[in-house]
Amino acid sequence: MSFSTPLIWFLAGVIFLIVEIIMPAFMLIFFTVGCWITALVVLIFDIEITNQILIFIAASLTLLFTLRKYSLKIFRGKIRDDIDEQCTDSNIGKTAIVTRKITPNMYGEIKAMGSFWRATANEEIEKGASVLIEERKSDEGLVFKVKHL
Repeated sequence: MSFSTPLIWFLAGVIFLIVEIIMPAFMLIFFTVGCWITALVVLIFDIEITNQILIFIAASLTLLFTLRKYSLKIFRGKIRDDIDEQCTDSNIGKTAIVTRKITPNMYGEIKAMGSFWRATANEEIEKGASVLIEERKSDEGLVFKVKHL
């Protein structure tokens, strides 16, 4: 069984596409398109293998260097670095339940808005007590200062 040259280039592109799906590096997709462009050119014009390889390399690298950065922006979406701060700041002023005893020099634990957080206080607060979240105590937002209600 003999395959035509355009079909071979098309199938090579399919192989690149399958490998890209298995190991997404967002790079092989451009070689996929390079194979398909070469298949289309070979389908229209009868050219020798050396020129086919040059078309494949030129098309693939041109697409890679011109579209990869732009495409990554589109497919990655927007990254929000301030999401943690928004989450922790939304807890300030809310009430919480103490799940692990809090003492003045030791961290305890509270449950607020469905999540568990470390907490500190100026007074001893027993497990099960209701507290008011006053402020973030750490820069990472993982520790809150609370007071007994």
